[in-house]
Amino acid sequence: MILKDKKVLVLGLANDKSIAWGIAKMMKEQGAKLAFSYLNEALQKRVEPLSDEIGGEFTFELDVTNDDHLKAMTETVKEKWGEVDVIVHSLAFADRNDLKDRFLATSRDGFKLAHDISAYSLISVCENLKPLMSKDCSVMALSYHGSVKVLKGYNVMGVAKASLESSMRYLADDLGPEGVRVNCISAGPIRTLAASGVPGLKGFLKDVEEKAPLRRNVTQEDVGGVATFLASSLSNGVTGQVLYVDSGISILGA
Repeated sequence: MILKDKKVLVLGLANDKSIAWGIAKMMKEQGAKLAFSYLNEALQKRVEPLSDEIGGEFTFELDVTNDDHLKAMTETVKEKWGEVDVIVHSLAFADRNDLKDRFLATSRDGFKLAHDISAYSLISVCENLKPLMSKDCSVMALSYHGSVKVLKGYNVMGVAKASLESSMRYLADDLGPEGVRVNCISAGPIRTLAASGVPGLKGFLKDVEEKAPLRRNVTQEDVGGVATFLASSLSNGVTGQVLYVDSGISILGA
């Protein structure tokens, strides 16, 4: 098992349809120890049963816009594990109004919120957990092709994902001398709670099925397999990269 006894922190699990859940299952199969964050009390009721189902070691509340939560996360991980080997960042949010309206109408507050939760959180999580990162720690964040191409209805989230990917590269450079690797996985569209807020989701799914080289949409397991690779020593030379898991749709022109 390539992740035997690796301590994996999964941030942003919402339910069993989440990409984060697919990642957690694949990593568990490879021997990982898991812990999960939940945003609030409502999501706690969904996350804790999933953690129990998969044999998670602990859960904790994490609102990444709250510095006290970030500090408490660090203290919890320190107390429970002492260090962390893998961090899975599956955190993103944008106001629905900023996805439904024209991009031109993006609100100032909506722009700030999308970037704070979807991009800056990767920086703040790494900053807070840095003292606990093992010498070969692997950090990964989930992105989407809307970061580099215009996809109708993705709007400010696309700009926030671009910020996330750029932040990943700077973190990879900053943390690389200490052996820490930071990468992004750009997954194809999957029916998740987060994706349900994107108006064009049905069209994105149809396009992949009809036009992508593999002629199928990707699954949680597809993404989980690549995440497991990034978490393992098999990817020790990989950092600062965006790995696409999208049935090849991103290689096609208009």
